[in-house]
Amino acid sequence: MTAPAGRWAAAFRRGGRPRGGAAPGTAPTTRPDKGPDQAAFDRRLLPPLVLGSVLNPINTSILAVSLVPIGAAFGAAPAQTAWLVSALYLATAIGQPVVGRLIDLYGPRRLYLAGMALGGLAGLVGTFAPNLGVLIAARVVLGFGTCAGYPAAMYLIRSEADRTGRDSPAGILTLLAVASQTVAVIGPPLGGLLIALGGWRSTLALNVPLAAVGFLFGMWRLPRTDVPPRREGTRLAAELDLAGMLLFAGALVTLLLFLMNPHVELWWLLALTAALAVGFVVREVRAGKPFVDVRVLRGNLPLVTTYARALLAYLVAYAFLYGYTQWTEEGRGLSASQAGFIQLPLFATAIVVSTTMGRSTDIRVKLLVGAIGQVVASSLLFLLGAGSGIWLLLLVSFAFGIPQGVLNLALQNSVYQQADPARMASSAGLLRTFSYLGAMAASAATGAFYPHRADSAGLHELAMLMLVVAALFLVITAADRSLARTGSSLAKG
Repeated sequence: MTAPAGRWAAAFRRGGRPRGGAAPGTAPTTRPDKGPDQAAFDRRLLPPLVLGSVLNPINTSILAVSLVPIGAAFGAAPAQTAWLVSALYLATAIGQPVVGRLIDLYGPRRLYLAGMALGGLAGLVGTFAPNLGVLIAARVVLGFGTCAGYPAAMYLIRSEADRTGRDSPAGILTLLAVASQTVAVIGPPLGGLLIALGGWRSTLALNVPLAAVGFLFGMWRLPRTDVPPRREGTRLAAELDLAGMLLFAGALVTLLLFLMNPHVELWWLLALTAALAVGFVVREVRAGKPFVDVRVLRGNLPLVTTYARALLAYLVAYAFLYGYTQWTEEGRGLSASQAGFIQLPLFATAIVVSTTMGRSTDIRVKLLVGAIGQVVASSLLFLLGAGSGIWLLLLVSFAFGIPQGVLNLALQNSVYQQADPARMASSAGLLRTFSYLGAMAASAATGAFYPHRADSAGLHELAMLMLVVAALFLVITAADRSLARTGSSLAKG
């Protein structure tokens, strides 16, 4: 371990961070037009940070009300349209740590702009997709396009802390969480409105203006990064650990192929997944510059536990988002616009909870509130049936809003405190990767429990899975003593 890296590691073990200076391995950023207050967070960065972070959530929430109309348009069952969910999250799960590592090495500007361009392209392809296969391909492109926003945001927040010599305000992290919740509020009703006015294709076309605005803000506000000469040209392959990336991607692809069609005769996919995963770990241990430094993860159990919690939490969250919304349309008989408005209490509550609890630095309390909330909310799904009143549907949506708001914020704060600052962007990317692994598992479960249509029996089976996963999340959180130390150095702002 180099001396600078040792200084960061020693500071982490003490529960703090060294003040001043850039994290090891990062390049300086230039801001020729900096304002007079050099010790304050540069709030001119906020528009591109927020726009980059919300492109994925808005596509997530809009798709929840689009799945049934898309299935009707192409004659596809829920088990087939589930690929629209899984394809995006597979691409994002693979791309987030890759792009995060590139941002750690080269800075956020170019990666952010490239991501916005891909997002716009995906919107165009999806708008004119002639069949389900092309639409799935557009979602893959969109997944890669949304990879840069969140790692870039976390990188810039960390770099601002290094520049000012103090931790960035907790309010900045809260803003990112609240922004994601806000667009999620807008997503379902907006999706329902767009479908009513222009059909499901208009929900894909929305990405074109969003990506254009994000691109312009990125060009205008993001700082340019001075890339060290040793990272140019032929050294790129060595810096990126392409072998590790391919093994990582291969393991995710084979795992998803099995999850989307879990039959005994496909056992070999699980065996191949295990082999690729073992090969990935061996490769990363031996690599001089690993894609994912498993040695650091091995010595940072709190961060590993946070990633495990993210997988469990988002499995429940996405199973509800897609499984419940499809049920309200097919099992309960609501229109797409009505199903979208039924989701409003969830996301509105999440905004209030995120804003309120964002003022607290006690991450353990946030996680416990979220875990208990998921257990209670999952239990309410057993009360639903084809004749359930609208008031009960709204109550269930409200109940899920509490864990939705608090867990997103708590997990984000956890990574900010637990990760090596020199790998903040890639660590943030890995958080999203594990979140999307949960989303893929939720998509596979939804397809399995809704083989032909989203009926009440399938919803109750899905609810049982969600309840078990939520209970496991609660047990892991309650037993984690390291959480008492996490969050103590978050600055309030």
